[in-house]
Amino acid sequence: MAAILIVEDETQVRVLSESYLRDQGHETLSAANLEEALAVLEVAQAVDLLFTDISLQGDSQAGLSLAQKATEQRPALKVLYTTGLSITDGMKAMFVESSAFLPKPYTIDQLQTILSVKFGIKPQAT
Repeated sequence: MAAILIVEDETQVRVLSESYLRDQGHETLSAANLEEALAVLEVAQAVDLLFTDISLQGDSQAGLSLAQKATEQRPALKVLYTTGLSITDGMKAMFVESSAFLPKPYTIDQLQTILSVKFGIKPQAT
């Protein structure tokens, strides 16, 4: 079982991602913005993966900043970025190590594939 922090400012997207990941046997934590996510990381015992939207509440690079801060605190943390906006080479250059990108809109199958192939996070028997 993986512990996954989902950072998404669109409530429906966050709830659907959480529901799917829980159904797959994973523990989920969630936040709607950078500040909430940093607060969760301060108190959470274990977080294996940060799944963050790059653009949060009008800040087109909040998820990038979050990932950098989070991996400074937790160097082993893996990061999965997502966004429905186009990303530039400059933004890609800001991606942390041990990260991947999943463009929106994504399907559940695409989410599971990238979790499995890139991060080795597989569904758990429930």
